[in-house]
Parts: sequence; structure tokens; C-alpha cells
Amino acid sequence: MRKYSRVLSYLKDYKGSILIYLVSILLSITFSILSLAMLFPFLQLLFGANQTNIGTKSTSVSIVNTVNQYLAKMMSEGGAYHALSIVCVFIILSIFLKNLFLYFAARTVGPMKNRIVTRLRIEMYNKLLSLPIGYFTEKRKGDLMSRMSNDINEVEGSVIGALEGWVKDPISIIINLSVLLYISPRLTVFILFSLPVMGLLIGRVTRSLKRQSIKVSEKSGETFSTIDETLGGLRVIKAFNVEHKLKQKFSVISEDLLEARNQILYKQALASPLSELMGVTVFSCILWFGGRLVLSHEIAMSGALFLTYMGLFYNIIDPAKSISSAFSNLQKGSSAIARIEEVLKAPVTVDENPNGHKINSFNHSIEFKNVSFYYDDIAILKNINFNIEKGKTIALVGSSGAGKSTLADLVPRFHDVTSGEILVDGINIKDYSLQSLRGLISIVTQEPILFNDTIANNIALGMDNANLDAIVEAAKIANADNFITKKEQGYQTNIGDRGTKLSGGERQRVTIARAVLKNPPILILDEATSSLDTESERLVQDAINKLMNNRTSIVIAHRLSTIRHADEILVLHKGEIAERGTHDSLIEYKGIYHKLVEMQEVR
Repeated sequence: MRKYSRVLSYLKDYKGSILIYLVSILLSITFSILSLAMLFPFLQLLFGANQTNIGTKSTSVSIVNTVNQYLAKMMSEGGAYHALSIVCVFIILSIFLKNLFLYFAARTVGPMKNRIVTRLRIEMYNKLLSLPIGYFTEKRKGDLMSRMSNDINEVEGSVIGALEGWVKDPISIIINLSVLLYISPRLTVFILFSLPVMGLLIGRVTRSLKRQSIKVSEKSGETFSTIDETLGGLRVIKAFNVEHKLKQKFSVISEDLLEARNQILYKQALASPLSELMGVTVFSCILWFGGRLVLSHEIAMSGALFLTYMGLFYNIIDPAKSISSAFSNLQKGSSAIARIEEVLKAPVTVDENPNGHKINSFNHSIEFKNVSFYYDDIAILKNINFNIEKGKTIALVGSSGAGKSTLADLVPRFHDVTSGEILVDGINIKDYSLQSLRGLISIVTQEPILFNDTIANNIALGMDNANLDAIVEAAKIANADNFITKKEQGYQTNIGDRGTKLSGGERQRVTIARAVLKNPPILILDEATSSLDTESERLVQDAINKLMNNRTSIVIAHRLSTIRHADEILVLHKGEIAERGTHDSLIEYKGIYHKLVEMQEVR
């Protein structure tokens, strides 16, 4: 049960509800047994038993004797019909109370199950937020979405439902068997040897469910990934006429998913009829064996009591079937648990320092000292050394894959260095509170990151107390106020998924307004104008210049014309600093930077 330890650990917070559930189940089972126990006096009355033999001690079951004596009194006072009416009313009352307590049990356990699933989903979402950026470079987004939706739904439908059955059904079986053992130990021992045979046969059917469930989860993840890639790349798909290829790819994945689901369905569908067949077979064997014992008078049991005994035994078959189904569900759900646990147990390599110092201001410099960074044993950055004084601008240039973005990502600790250290005001950034460190930094990326919300809320992201006047002022500095006020709803305009209702230049100016409102002392710019048209680039570049004023800036440059006035330019090549200096000095050096400038014809 170790694989289900997380779900089971949640139950500790619901001890009161579990107690109410158990009491309700016990009472429900008790009244169920009582309703079946009334078969004995009912059968005696139905088959013409007289007043005398109703009250005789034909069984050692004292509760039935008590009922018999009561019925004998009723018959002496009101006749057999009156006694039969009493039996029927008692059976109805017992069934009513049984189902009433079943309802109480469901009302208790239902919200508890929903709360556990909600808690698991929240815990997984929180874990995704805490994982480092590097984790998501090797994971498909669709697969993670599948784990958040399909796998958690599988846990809800299979594992938690099965755990409920593993509480209720065993209790029902134990109590019924105890009553049967009390009535006839010899016959009940025969039953105890028969039930494991049924369990072993059902178990053989469910062994392969886990393997099939893993395949279903993987194919579901592929489906989500394909849909996500399709929705994100519709323009390219249509432009290159590859719709037929994607249709074929999605069809193949869907057919594989269908086949895997059908295999699970076949095995699950087989479990129930097989368990019923085995149950009826065992029932028939007991009916034959017990009937011979009664007819040969080898056990002291009347025919009416034997039929009551068999009715109580049949009360065990449904719980036994439910346990076999619960076992198959646990096997099926264990793969979902494993995929969820894989995310929840993923190491958080960049974690919050609980004892870290809070840094509220940036006063002196950022220093890289012998910094190296490896990813899967591949060197991305090697022995990086440089210093950025407060208020200065440093530019990072180089070919694609040189390590520019990785180097910039080390400052807000999206990754942690493999060796060396990064110092802010002379203190290693790992010794600071992660939240306070990132509070000093704003990032404007090449691809604007916006959310399906209003323009005002996108600008005020992370600024809970920002008022509209401050938002408008930030938008004006970012050259965004002009187009925002032309919108029908102004700053309350919803910009759609990823800001698709805005143009590229408008999206970028909103992200710059966000950075302006945060007013950070440290700014990281991943060339924010490289994908814009000339007019938008001019407006965005003007906004960036305003944003960089009096701030310490790290600029990842693709268009070298935008960094001519940087205080220092670092030229990265294969993860190392190949050249460094100002624009003019690097031009005179006629090295890598000079070649890059010539290719862009910016001189």
C-alpha cells in the first residue's frame, strides 16, 4: 500500500468523518442482517408452522428465538395473519434503516473524497509552480496537463472509490460471516475455503490492468501535446499545408488510445460477470452441501433456518464482487498514482531558503565569480567572470546556443549554478530569500507573456495594491496608454488567451508597462524588439529606453544596433566569454563581434 501512502495520509485530517462513516456502515450492515434474519420466522409462518413450534428452540441463535417467542405471543393474541404482518413491517423498517444509514455514510464520505481529490490537484499545481524552469524543458506540456486532469480523475474514480469499498465491503463480509459461523460453524468453514478460489480467479484477470493503464496515460499525454501544438501553431500548419500529416498523426494516436482503453474495458467488463458466476457457483455448491447435511440431520438446522442461512450467505456475494472490482480499480489507478507521484517527488533544485536574508534594495553590484552551469552533464556555461555595477548596462551577444539566456536566467535563480557563485551586493544570491531576490528584478522577454485577463490586471501582475492611476502612468511611460484608451473598455479590456486580441507591438508594450509599474532596480531584457515591425519597434524601443533609465540592465541582444551604447558587451562563444568591451573597442578588435556587426550591417 506504500504507493497509495499520499492519499492515505490525507485521511488523517478527517478522523471525525471516518468515525461517522464507520458507525453508519456498521448500523447499515446490522439492519441488513436483521432484515434477512426475519426470513426464518417468515418461512415458518408461510409454511404453516403452528403456535407451538414457532416458540420451540430449534436453533441456538438466541435473537431468532426471542423473535419467535414474540411472534408466538402475537399469534396467540391476533392469529397467524397478524404475526405475518408484524414480520413484513419489521422487514420494511429494517430495510429503511439500512438505507438511511447508507445515505448518511454516503453524505459523509462523498465530500471527504472530493476534498482529497481537490487537495491532490492543488498540491500538484503548487508543485508545478515550484519546479525549476529546467524541468519543463524535458517534459511535454500536454503530458503534464494529462497528469493534472486524466490521472487525477483516475485517482478519484478508481483509487479513492476502491479504498471506500475496501472499508465497507470487508466489514460487511466479516459481520455476515460471524453470524453464519454462529449459526453453523461446520457449513461456514466450507464457505471460508470456497471464497479464496473465487478471489484467485478474479485476480488473474486484473493483473494486466496496471500495464494497460500506463499505456492509456501515455497516449492521453500525447493527445494533449498534439492538440496544444496544433492550437499554438495553426498559422504555420496552414502555411505549410501539413494539415493532412497532423490529421494522420492525431488519428494514429487516437486509435492507439482507443485500443488501450478497449483492452482495459474488456478486462474490467470480464471481472464482474466472472465474479458473479463464481459467486453463484460457490452458492450452489454450498446449497448442495448444506442441503445434504440438513436432510441427513448431520447438523441441527431446520429447513427454514437453512434457507435463512443461505440468504445471509448471498448477502456476502455482492461485497465480495465489490472487493474484486476494487482490486482491479486499484491496479488500474496505481499507474495514475505513479505518474502523479513522479511530479510531486521531482526534486526542487532551486528552492526557497527558509533562513535567507531579505534583500529590499540593490546598492552596489552583481558579480559572477567562476560560474559554470551544466545540464545533463553538458557544459552550457564555463568559468564566467564579470561584474555589473549599479546603474550600468551590460549586453550579452553571441550565436544561438552560446548560453546568453541561460546566463541571464541565473540571476533570478531560474537555474542554480553548478559551480562558482553569483553575488549581489557581495552576498551569494542563494543566501537571500528567493522571493525578495526576484522582487528586485523585472524581465521583458522576446515573446510577450500575457494572461487571459484585462489589460489592467496584466500590467498590475504581482502588484496587489496597484491603483488605476499608477497603472495608467506606467502605460504612458511604455507608450501603451494611447492604444489602450482607444479600446471600448479601456484598461478593463480582456485581451484573450496569451493576449491574442492585441498586436505584437501592443503586447510587448503591455509587458514593458508591467515592468515599469514594478519599478525594479535590476532589469533583464531578452531582445524585445526583434520580431516587431518598424513602427512598433520604434515605440517599443523608446519605451525600453525609458525603462532602462537609472537601472542596472542585462540585455540579451539579437539586433546589435540596440546595444551600441551599453557600458560593456560580453561576446559568448560555446559557453565562454570570448570577447568583452565597448562597441567601439570590439569593432577595432575585429573579432567575433565585428563579424556579427558586419553581417547585420549596422556600422
